[in-house]
Amino acid sequence: MMEYFHRQVQLWGEDTQKSLQDKRIVIIGCGGLGSSLAIGLGATGIGHIHLVDFDEVSVHNIHRQIAFKVGDEGKFKSEIVGELLEQRCPFVKTYVHVNSFEEFAKKDIEVDLIIDATDNLPVRAEIDKYAKKVNTPWLYGSVEAFNGQVCFFEKSGFGAFKVKKKQPAGIAAPIVMHIASLQANLALRYLAGFSVKKDFLYYLYINDEGELITQKFGMPKE
Repeated sequence: MMEYFHRQVQLWGEDTQKSLQDKRIVIIGCGGLGSSLAIGLGATGIGHIHLVDFDEVSVHNIHRQIAFKVGDEGKFKSEIVGELLEQRCPFVKTYVHVNSFEEFAKKDIEVDLIIDATDNLPVRAEIDKYAKKVNTPWLYGSVEAFNGQVCFFEKSGFGAFKVKKKQPAGIAAPIVMHIASLQANLALRYLAGFSVKKDFLYYLYINDEGELITQKFGMPKE
């Protein structure tokens, strides 16, 4: 295993790498953010990854959802992502849940970190409620057009957002991977025992001149 993760072992040593084998996470949503997150985190050696999504692949998903290819239409996203992760990394065990987050929450599965990869504000509000109930931190991420947001919620909550049903506008494919990468890096630092700035919203966007702007906001505590 240490040869497989050689570059990471150089970064933080064998003990930290071994500790990741005992970590348990759940990724809610296996589309754009979720498939990028799963590949990024699955490659790090996190031992147990739960994948929650009841959606099927559509042709318009494929250009920005990197786990899928032409020919996957009609297959369950969570099943494809789970199979892909175990093919890429023999040290990761995936648990596929072809159901809604509400149904997953009823299973009382303990994890170390909940990661949001949905495109649905009401579901994110439910994730926040569940995370507070089970006393588990969660990572929020969203994308639209050329912008995105990320927050590691611990003591603050999603109540600061106006929750309503909203259909996402157009999305540029690279911003999806950019936001997923930021989420994955925060998740990995937390799981590996490194410091993480919590309850702090990162808002990233590319302006009309093509400049990447990052803004940071402290989130109110509940």
